[in-house]
Amino acid sequence: MVIQFAADFTWGAATSGPQAEGTFHKKHENIFDYHYHTRPQDFYHNVGPDVASNFYNDYEQDLKLLKQAGVQALRISIQWTRLIDDLETGTVDPAGADYYRRVFDAMRALGITPYVNLHHFDLPITLQRRYGGWQSKHVVDLYVKFARRCFELYGDQVTHWFTFNEPKVIVDGQYLYQFHYPNLVDGKAAVQVAYNLNLASAKAVAAFREINQHPDAIIGTIINLTPVYPATQSDGDREAARFAELWANDLYLEPAIHGRFPEALVERLRQDHVLWASTPEELAVIAANHIDVLGVNYYHPCRVQAPDVAPDSLQPWLPDIYFDEYDMPGRKMNLDKGWEIYPDALYDIAMTIKNRYGNIDWFVAENGIGVADEERFLQDEVVQDDYRIQFMTDHLRFLHQAIEAGANCHGYFVWTGIDCWSWLNAYKNRYGLIRNNLRNQTKSLKKSGYWFRQVSATGHVPDADSCSVHVEKSTQ
Repeated sequence: MVIQFAADFTWGAATSGPQAEGTFHKKHENIFDYHYHTRPQDFYHNVGPDVASNFYNDYEQDLKLLKQAGVQALRISIQWTRLIDDLETGTVDPAGADYYRRVFDAMRALGITPYVNLHHFDLPITLQRRYGGWQSKHVVDLYVKFARRCFELYGDQVTHWFTFNEPKVIVDGQYLYQFHYPNLVDGKAAVQVAYNLNLASAKAVAAFREINQHPDAIIGTIINLTPVYPATQSDGDREAARFAELWANDLYLEPAIHGRFPEALVERLRQDHVLWASTPEELAVIAANHIDVLGVNYYHPCRVQAPDVAPDSLQPWLPDIYFDEYDMPGRKMNLDKGWEIYPDALYDIAMTIKNRYGNIDWFVAENGIGVADEERFLQDEVVQDDYRIQFMTDHLRFLHQAIEAGANCHGYFVWTGIDCWSWLNAYKNRYGLIRNNLRNQTKSLKKSGYWFRQVSATGHVPDADSCSVHVEKSTQ
């Protein structure tokens, strides 16, 4: 099958401020900075975010390398903890503001379009400790002040804005499954945080509509979608999948696109006495401020079965009292990460957006594979990451099929451009098109980087088994 994407399809890469910039000259610690400085042993090989991939100092050279890898658009984030001086008033730190302006200027000079995300897990630790972080609606309003500053400062440079990256991960990591500070397990708080994040996004969209003067500027949000598949077609498994889909995906898609919450989920949470606190005025803001574009992060599916323990047993409320995870026999795995590889789901995501969400404009905002000990594939100073080329090829095949079937998808962004620091996992798994030698911060294209350049230039995705990739020496 010929896989040929349209000439105006965007080929990009994604990263974030906390994972790329390092903590150089930041005004505040975020929750990961604080976690690392208080418990470095929780991070793989005790490696924290202090330097990350040194984008703060290397951005001009890094952007040139990304351009060499065929990156037409780069999704980055503005760190709340770098831009804002006084968190309560929203006053701007001049050095932080100047840094981002220089970065956007450098991107535009190279013909790389900035896709700017306003929150990528970098909640200021002061707001977590003082107010309980995203449990607080005061923090919602402080975030909106930050968003307004971004729109005011960079509206002349940026036309693609995004309110949040993966709000579900904030809920899961901080309030349910203990992989983001403060590592709580509190189902009722998780429900309120999910609501508050949706409210914050809608309020930021409202601020954008008020401030924006650029006729081509758009705003969206970025949601990690994990399509839910029942283990069998039994009533119990299908009901488990129905709730898991409501909780994992519809809880964020419905408010962002349709301006409302899923009725079935609201009713379930109300019956369980864990429904969020809301006001009619807040719900009106959510109803009135829909996104223009959707970013979709996809890595793996979610497979579930009926719970082994009845949900009405005496137990704390958590969303997974209604489903158990299920491992499909014979599945293909990325064993280094523990995630199933199932590219078919990208087609299913596209059809859900087409059929249930008005076929809104969207793009793949993250897709990629992280492999441990990638130096083992180093030959002649180039990482021979054929597994990454195969992974992207397989996903692009299903994405192309979806576009042929009418999906309104306009871009594919790989996670990530340059090997970056990755939360508790630090540098355990590498995801980049570009290798980062941490010993000397020297960066060079991997084989996948040369492959991506060819695909970006032509829109043609060759068969992974037969494609020929011209590899040359390219070091910073």
